Amino acid sequence: MSRRVVITGMGLVTPLGVGTEATWEGLIAGRSGIGPITRFDASAFSARIAGEVKGFNSEDWLEAKEARKYDLFVHFGIAAAELAVRAAELHITAENAPRVGVVIGSGIGGLPGIAENHTALVERGPRRVSPFFIPGTIVNMVAGQVSIRLGAKGPNVATCTACSTGAHAIGDAFLYIKHGYCDAAICGGAEAVVTPLAVAGFASMRALSTRNDEPERASRPWDRDRDGFVMGEGAGILVIEELESARRRGAPIVCEILGFGMSGDAYHITAPSADGDGPARVMKAALDDAALHPEAVDYINAHGTSTPHGDRVETLAIKRVFGEHAYKLAVSSTKSATGHLLGAAGGLETGIAALAVARDLIPPTLNLDNSDEGCDLDYTAHRAARRQVNVAISNSFGFGGTNACIVVGKLR
Repeated sequence: MSRRVVITGMGLVTPLGVGTEATWEGLIAGRSGIGPITRFDASAFSARIAGEVKGFNSEDWLEAKEARKYDLFVHFGIAAAELAVRAAELHITAENAPRVGVVIGSGIGGLPGIAENHTALVERGPRRVSPFFIPGTIVNMVAGQVSIRLGAKGPNVATCTACSTGAHAIGDAFLYIKHGYCDAAICGGAEAVVTPLAVAGFASMRALSTRNDEPERASRPWDRDRDGFVMGEGAGILVIEELESARRRGAPIVCEILGFGMSGDAYHITAPSADGDGPARVMKAALDDAALHPEAVDYINAHGTSTPHGDRVETLAIKRVFGEHAYKLAVSSTKSATGHLLGAAGGLETGIAALAVARDLIPPTLNLDNSDEGCDLDYTAHRAARRQVNVAISNSFGFGGTNACIVVGKLR
């Protein structure tokens, strides 16, 4: 059994704002959500900037006592899921609850709580470790809490595939619906690790930008002066549904999910191979799943992290898959505005690709002043571009060589 799947709701919590429209409007206006780190004193760190979520109050979504039990990534995920369900006008009832699934992951999970409880253990002894330490930090607790709070009794699953997590969660949910395990799913990713330990860890790898004096200009995919990614945080959650089920209840349909692809690099713990084999195969797999020729694609929301090697490899992979059509595509990296949301990136960026399809508008790549050698595609530099977008793809690549690609398009 294979069924058509559509996106009916979206909830975005990002460095550009709380809510889908706040994020989209910031992207289209060319605003950056990146600034100096405020969560802790970062003065001793080589990288002192991040895309922090601003204006988020956990108590708008959870009671204060409840909020203290869970790490911030859980708060972000709950908020984004509730926003997505509202947008989808989805009412979970006793009758439909067993047919509504939850597939929400995190690349790292509750690192702040892990660090805090380790400090408590070392400094004050085992009795000072919180009884909520384990359930408050484990990766699947966003999915668990969303299921409990909303009453969704279908598949309850968490993905954890580094920076591909959110995309894999949506792709898995897509497959569950296609094959009849559920009729609707709340899916995506959440992340909140702007912490001393995470920043120190990524900085020690020399993966982070150190353009600390110009945070808004630090994430610059494909630019010859890029020097690493900027860490972001937040959540991107979608409600996706079987088409006829969505139509029966009069759901607002954003667009259709046409295909999903996965691949493994089998190459290196953090870097893609220089020939772009894994990224190229994942895009081809997604297009094959959608039964589309490469020429059908109008826009690529690229992984585009602003790392010297990664940006070149993704460009090469796009050329391998799309040939001459690569130069007719619109490509952009919205990480230039939000930073890299790690495990939440795929959820956010699939949502952005869906909005590009729904609104025929390409969000820009910020800070692309001088394209690097070999980076010669149309990256939608500086300003949003109005154009017909019938089909878009979103790329997500993760440490360990794990890749995901989602194809979305106008409902046919």
